[in-house]
Amino acid sequence: MDTQTLKQAVEKRRTFAIISHPDAGKTTITEQLLLFGGVVRQAGTVKAKKSGNFAKSDWMEIEKKRGISVTSSVMQFDYAGKRVNILDTPGHEDFSEDTYRTLMAVDSAVMVIDSAKGIEPQTKKLFKICKMRGIPIFTFINKLDRDGRDPMDLVAELEEVLGIEGYAMNWPIGMGKGLKGLYDIYNNRIELYRTEDKGESFLPLDEEGKLAVANPLEEESIYQQVLEEVELIKGAGSEFDADKIAHGELTPVFFGSALTNFGVKTFLDAYLQFAPAPSAHKTEAGTEVAPTSENFSGFIFKIQANMNPNHRDRIAFVRICSGEFERGMDVVLNRTGKKMRLSNSTQFMADSRETVETAVAGDIIGLYDTGNFQIGDTIYTGKKALQYEKLPQFTPELFMRVTAKNVMKQKSFHKGIQQLVQEGAVQLYQSYSTGDYILGAVGQLQFEVFQFRMANEYNSEVLMTPMGHKTARWINPDQLDEKMSSSRNLLVKDRYGAPLFLFENDFAERWFKDKYPDVELTSKL
Repeated sequence: MDTQTLKQAVEKRRTFAIISHPDAGKTTITEQLLLFGGVVRQAGTVKAKKSGNFAKSDWMEIEKKRGISVTSSVMQFDYAGKRVNILDTPGHEDFSEDTYRTLMAVDSAVMVIDSAKGIEPQTKKLFKICKMRGIPIFTFINKLDRDGRDPMDLVAELEEVLGIEGYAMNWPIGMGKGLKGLYDIYNNRIELYRTEDKGESFLPLDEEGKLAVANPLEEESIYQQVLEEVELIKGAGSEFDADKIAHGELTPVFFGSALTNFGVKTFLDAYLQFAPAPSAHKTEAGTEVAPTSENFSGFIFKIQANMNPNHRDRIAFVRICSGEFERGMDVVLNRTGKKMRLSNSTQFMADSRETVETAVAGDIIGLYDTGNFQIGDTIYTGKKALQYEKLPQFTPELFMRVTAKNVMKQKSFHKGIQQLVQEGAVQLYQSYSTGDYILGAVGQLQFEVFQFRMANEYNSEVLMTPMGHKTARWINPDQLDEKMSSSRNLLVKDRYGAPLFLFENDFAERWFKDKYPDVELTSKL
């Protein structure tokens, strides 16, 4: 496509991740957004286990069983003249590394907060990553259909705990069983609370914020209280500032209930108005690549095996950063310098996929992978080599020895381990002396998911022996003497063959440093 057409296509894109603490309602709000996009006809609820009506974005078997998201799903739909790409991240903290990488692939973030719980530790962690990147953050305070905390406290908490200004776009009129509606400050109207099947009901306000029509809430004491609170917010709260939103310094705050689909459309309309289109991405060389650059480029932020259990496939998720993707095009994989043809590509709609012919900056596409790609790889066209910034990697803290339960199934055991490790949720090490497999992870749930998937996807039951917490420290191979290894500092190699020690505790590490003062240890490879 020509430069002007490419520019118009990029400006239509809105790519965001939804972040939250587990159970804040992230998957439910994703469902409702898909409903508006006409992608699903009925929103599945994560809790509806008996009916088999599972959430559309939770496609993995273990997610259906446990009602939690442990993978990042990608969903795309068109709405109000925009092409929306949603990345639904795992809320569970054991999978924060997957979420951190996903946040590198989006242009804005939506933070979902439970109105009864406020800001929880996981939300705070993820928020810091967004702040560090300076990406715009939109806040949806969920579960108004249940009794929650005082709205004033919730907005104040955003500013105190997260250090970001909050601007209330709307304000709840009641809560829980007493929920009557929302005072929509930004759109100058009242949205009456209704159950899902009755459609929206808005009452317009005049310039002074008074109702121009008969108001069923006029007699309610809660309504008078809300009018006072809104006056207070308008007088003493943060000023609405689109520039501050764009730089991640001010978050527009929306109240609503994802479960009853109340306030979600109002949120989506405003989000599309103020969220940014794709912008330039930084390279390792410190330069920036504009999304409308004529050469295609993108980076792989996630690899997922067995998204289709019938085909045992592996998909590499690519965030397109510039130019136009066309199926069948030749690109260079920067890490190897080799040319490759992208003939097998897919677009996502949670558990359903279709072949994608073209895509532009901001879009997320899937490439069928036979083992060529690694997380963090850059692919590009053009003569000039290109590598985007490194993606965050966590050093594991928990370790397990892993062996195949059935020695006759070594082939499927090895295949399963190699494929699941390439997804980046668990790290693989081998004992230097015996070659035994050792897994490292950020949290216990990652091991449980690994064990479940090995049995269900690779027909390989595994035995796992906990090794507890360890401190991983890499060593320069030139300084290595295998005699340095002991029960307190186990010598292993990572999947790239680099040597490292797993220290039992801080004391063991200090003891080693005292004994070998010239040996350099590092926490990252």
